Amino acid sequence: MRKTVKSLIEFIAMVLVLPAVVACRLGCCAFGPDRGFAAWSQLMSLFPGLSGQFLRRAFYRLVLPKCGEGTAITFGTTLSHRTAKIGRNVYLGANCSIGDATIEDDVLIASHVSVMNGSEQHGTARLDIPIREQPGCFRPVTIGEDSWIGERAIIAANVGRHCIIGAGAVVTQPIPDFGIAVGIPAKVVRFRE
Repeated sequence: MRKTVKSLIEFIAMVLVLPAVVACRLGCCAFGPDRGFAAWSQLMSLFPGLSGQFLRRAFYRLVLPKCGEGTAITFGTTLSHRTAKIGRNVYLGANCSIGDATIEDDVLIASHVSVMNGSEQHGTARLDIPIREQPGCFRPVTIGEDSWIGERAIIAANVGRHCIIGAGAVVTQPIPDFGIAVGIPAKVVRFRE
């Protein structure tokens, strides 16, 4: 019975977000893929509670390349790139900021986590050109399956499978599978194996 009710709620959420999906696609055509998408991601982040989670999951399942079932994207969390991929049973805590990332199955991400596109998004080499006008390099980031990212961590490099990233850590270098990393910059302190 519970599974039937959940399926019905998910169907209703899909129907409710269809106008937003159409508007998002039109916005992407008019303003560019990232700007059109980011506006709708920000709007979808504002729906509170469990109903908001159902609406966000329905919206992202229709606009992202992948958004798995059982995923919970909580209040205030925004995605800035419509190329992001989210696996099954992923939990994204409140007020996260997710860039062009692949988040694999069973990942837990605490609140206020930022998943950036590398640490070279802004060029800084020239002094005669403002930083905002210098080209940067956006690198997609992957967070491996069954990893746990702690509160307020900043992820700017890949995180392997079955990892734990401590609260407040700043990941600037790839973390290998099974690594437990803490600190600024994050360093592997031991392995879960």
